[in-house]
Amino acid sequence: MQGLVIKSTGSWYQVYAEDGKTYDCRIKGKFRIQGIQTTNPIAVGDKVGFELEPNAETGVIDTLQDRKNYIIRKSINLSKQAQIIAANLDQAFLIVTLASPRTSLGFIDRFLVTSEAYGIPTCLIFNKLDLFSKQGLEFLAEYKAIYEKIGYPCYEVSALKGTNVGQIKDLLKDKTTLFSGHSGVGKSSLINALLPG
Repeated sequence: MQGLVIKSTGSWYQVYAEDGKTYDCRIKGKFRIQGIQTTNPIAVGDKVGFELEPNAETGVIDTLQDRKNYIIRKSINLSKQAQIIAANLDQAFLIVTLASPRTSLGFIDRFLVTSEAYGIPTCLIFNKLDLFSKQGLEFLAEYKAIYEKIGYPCYEVSALKGTNVGQIKDLLKDKTTLFSGHSGVGKSSLINALLPG
């Protein structure tokens, strides 16, 4: 059976299968991909082949289709390995906040360099618009000017208030999208505002 990896937790993967069902799957034996030194051979967004186990509730992933692209980050331990965050992406959204917490220009730049290196178009989504003071709005204008000048689309939203959420929803239509950003920037809040319920 064929499917799409939609969640990864440790050694188990949730795979949305061609039959419209979701199966918990694990990897068959020592599953490694030549040429890629990563801590995880399978990532969210991967298209895989799997066989159902006799109980038909879980499966074993035995093949991985070629990836269109992928994005990595350094492993959190001190090894030279990296972790694949996601694969087969059409675009990435970097969720940025200027307060509570503040996203640094350095972090934004590192993310953009990585997404460029792996051929993934990226938009900057400035969240928590409802918290911006007058000075915060001035910083926002400066940040946007920097990144729009070099070709990165920038959007302003308030996931909490629903401000401009429809604009972001339009960008998602028929796209596989990575949401990334520091803890606390409102990734989950934005996703919940985009897909209520």
